[in-house]
Amino acid sequence: MAESENLLMVQFLAWVADRPRNHADVMDAWRSTCPRMSIWEDAIIDGLVALDRDQSRNVRLTPAGAAMLARAAASAAIRTSSEAARPPRLVAGQNDLKPTSDAPGPQVSADLISSA
Repeated sequence: MAESENLLMVQFLAWVADRPRNHADVMDAWRSTCPRMSIWEDAIIDGLVALDRDQSRNVRLTPAGAAMLARAAASAAIRTSSEAARPPRLVAGQNDLKPTSDAPGPQVSADLISSA
């Protein structure tokens, strides 16, 4: 499973785990005719969710689904703590460097490029 598909699957599993959902809720929120977005079908095939066969038709995480969600949460916690330990990136602008937390990486202002 590609990373973007994996992230979407984690989002789906978190959505299911958030509160009781039934089959109609899932179909209303997650049904797609796009063959590239088959999260519901993939989750069933991979054994990550199960559909109760009684009148409630509740959808629930299986142990495998709960484990995948727990691994994703642990991975996010590790990523968050390692990012917090990183020093802020510096962004060049108006002849000085300013720390910023939202910069995607080093950026150089047009002023510095034209003066070079």
